[in-house]
Amino acid sequence: MPKLELLEKYAKLIVEVGANVQKNQLVGINTSTETKDLARLIAKAAYNAGAKRVIVQWNDDYVSRYGYESMEIEELVKVPQWRIDKFKYFVEEGGCAISITSPIPGLNAGIDPYKMQQAGIASSKALKFYRDHMMGNHTQWTVIAAPNTVWAEKVFPKLKGEDAVEALWDAILQASRVTESNDPIEEWADHNTSMLAHNKVLNDYNFKSLHFKNSLGTDLVVELVKNHVWAGGGEDSSKGVYFNPNIPTEENFTMPYKYGVNGKVVASKPLLYQGNLIEDFWIEFKDGKVVNYDAAKQKETLKSLIELDEGSCYLGEVALISYDSPINNSNILFLNTLFDENASCHLALGRAYPMNVLGGVKMSEKELLDAGSNLSMAHSDFMFGSIDMNIEGLMQDGTKVTIFKDGNFVI
Repeated sequence: MPKLELLEKYAKLIVEVGANVQKNQLVGINTSTETKDLARLIAKAAYNAGAKRVIVQWNDDYVSRYGYESMEIEELVKVPQWRIDKFKYFVEEGGCAISITSPIPGLNAGIDPYKMQQAGIASSKALKFYRDHMMGNHTQWTVIAAPNTVWAEKVFPKLKGEDAVEALWDAILQASRVTESNDPIEEWADHNTSMLAHNKVLNDYNFKSLHFKNSLGTDLVVELVKNHVWAGGGEDSSKGVYFNPNIPTEENFTMPYKYGVNGKVVASKPLLYQGNLIEDFWIEFKDGKVVNYDAAKQKETLKSLIELDEGSCYLGEVALISYDSPINNSNILFLNTLFDENASCHLALGRAYPMNVLGGVKMSEKELLDAGSNLSMAHSDFMFGSIDMNIEGLMQDGTKVTIFKDGNFVI
């Protein structure tokens, strides 16, 4: 474990910059039993920031696997009213959410993807109001990470036990801009300023579409919705509170037009979905919809994602990140979307963020659909950036602009 002072600095960053906990605000911490030590530090930091109450929602991935193995689908799809009421209370109280991700790669190998898919659909339907609340930025939320032994040994296969965990802690803290000698809160203020400036550059171009091409086989045109908004770094909640949804973050992202994606994309990194690692996969789109796909490993898991609901076979996000970026330059494959998506250009299957279209956070679902947004219970990012990625932007007047050359921004 890193020194206590360093972890306390990380927890303070999460509370004050990630969630930006307000005085007398309810705070929810969603965490695995694998990360209880960091959860305690975050809870303490939240109270120090003035939280009126901190509620910790514990989960255990091993217990979840036992359930998938043993329970019938009829039982798995039941969502008890007390669980729904808990999330309603959180929304009604104006709480902010801190989620600690600590995946256990491969844990759900051998589990029937259909059972997991159906359980996910039932939960998503029952808690749709909560997902809409969070994705609409009606409160602050942030996702951060902490290691566990299984994950650490997957990332650093030459290390074992505590040595692997220590190495992963070092990588997480470095990517999150937390060191013994710096002030991470000040450094994040500078980083957010830089990200917002790049958003402005992209917004000023007002591109009609983006054309991605590289030697891996990606040849994809992504049309953007009219009045799209590029975002990245910190964001404002609908109540005007500035927060950082992800620590770390390096992406500038916006909303694709649901029916305007055509061509083939080849993933450049594996995707961890429902505890299974989907490897060496590609997806083909026509008029926005997935029409073909394949994967060397876990194709059935990819199928369960694409077929989750009507919107999971369409895109909801396109994000640009230079190949020459801090996380990618670490040469670490984290096997965790929070980090790997910030090392590579990526796309997301499923729901779009309303904030990525002008006025979207105040739109009804029908208005969002009319604007060309995608609605879904899914939102799963996968990476496709490469060292030779070239991106050409088509402006509204037909002018073509080179956005990426050889993997990196040139605007």
